[in-house]
Amino acid sequence: MTEKLHILQVNTNEISGGAQKVAHGLFHSYRAWGHASWLAVSYKLSADPDVLPIRHSTGQRGWSRLWWSAHARCQLWDLDGRLSGQVKLLAEPQALVDYFRGVENFHYPGTWQILSLPPHTPDVLHCHNLHGSYFDLRALPWLSEQVPTILTLHDAWLLSGHCAHSLDCDRWRIGCGECPDLTIYPAVRRDATAYNWQRKREIYQQSRLYVATPCRWLMQKVEASMLAPAIVEARVIPNGVDVNVFRPADRKQMRAVLGFPEDARILLFAANGIRANIWKDYRTLRGAIGRVAASMDGRNLFFVALGDEGATERVGEAEIRFVPYQTAPQSVASYYQAADLYIHAARADTFPNTVLEALACGTPVVATAMGGIPEQVKGLATGDDCLNKHRLDEATGFLTAPGSPEELGVRLQELLGNDALRFTMSKNAATDARIRFSLERQAHAYLDWYQEIRGVFKKNGRNDNENIKLERIL
Repeated sequence: MTEKLHILQVNTNEISGGAQKVAHGLFHSYRAWGHASWLAVSYKLSADPDVLPIRHSTGQRGWSRLWWSAHARCQLWDLDGRLSGQVKLLAEPQALVDYFRGVENFHYPGTWQILSLPPHTPDVLHCHNLHGSYFDLRALPWLSEQVPTILTLHDAWLLSGHCAHSLDCDRWRIGCGECPDLTIYPAVRRDATAYNWQRKREIYQQSRLYVATPCRWLMQKVEASMLAPAIVEARVIPNGVDVNVFRPADRKQMRAVLGFPEDARILLFAANGIRANIWKDYRTLRGAIGRVAASMDGRNLFFVALGDEGATERVGEAEIRFVPYQTAPQSVASYYQAADLYIHAARADTFPNTVLEALACGTPVVATAMGGIPEQVKGLATGDDCLNKHRLDEATGFLTAPGSPEELGVRLQELLGNDALRFTMSKNAATDARIRFSLERQAHAYLDWYQEIRGVFKKNGRNDNENIKLERIL
């Protein structure tokens, strides 16, 4: 019988964003299976008693305590974080100096109290996104000595001097400096990226960490980075989605619920702030939609942009409809279930949950072959196309070259014009997602790993990183 565990996860919050969905899904799964499960967050958005806000005012005095307390109050209503961000700098004067120098801000005293937040000492500490202005990375050596500490990377921020994704820049391999773009999230004011990179390396050198990534693509970057020497063990554990919510449904019924014509063609793309999102490629999407619209011969074509707000637009005969971000999973699933195809164009991406949600709903995916997306979508082999290597009986969509509205448009036209091909891919997608990308599979993979890690930690009384062991769960 599996021993019940005390599991503490750490993330920015429990609701919005891809990494947040991953942590939140695991948090609920663990608790449903009888484990003690807590989630420590920068700011709490729900009433769940097991979601624990990180209080930076705890243990502080005078000026620092005053402004950290004010920061906590600001977070309750300051949704865009602008005012609370300024208040935070007042709480830690050195953070203000670092801000103007371009030094990443690690002045978050609540980090050192994380292990005391739950009512019981955790058996494992599982950290997700540690950027987002709430975590002191300098605590990692101490934390990893106290309890087994797992880092799940959702992007490459831990490997760089400031950015979450480096796009075409490879300077993260050699120490950063001479940064080509300081505005990439998380932005910095001055080029202190070489110092930031070196400081992270020194922190990792004193740490003993377990590292997970959702895809082989990101793990290969980890292996080539300054984080690698700190790794006791590393595994690739794909993200999962709740296949009881994200599942095939009657398309006509879903269209009636959402107010779309039954006979229309519907293309869907989902992301937070689609048009302004630096990681997504709305320009390529829009260009592809225009090409598809020109070939529709008067048939209704809708492009649904889920996760953005704005007036309805038209591109030729196509209607672009913006739908605000939806928090309820059932509501999100209904859009996938109503769509003919899911499109995903990106300039940088790791392992987008939206692609998994679409596949689980039986919605074929046409996506750019970026980051870990080729590990999600089984592209149909077409002639000499090296991006697509799967037979028709297993293909779940098409993969296209990044930044090519022409190729994206051609693949969309091909699927919209071939009902039999689209139907086959739809069945393949739902089956493949249930096998490879269920939340249950992901949670079991982590729980099995926690048990192994805890056993080694209890036996040795510490982590042992003398030999780096890299394992992959596919």
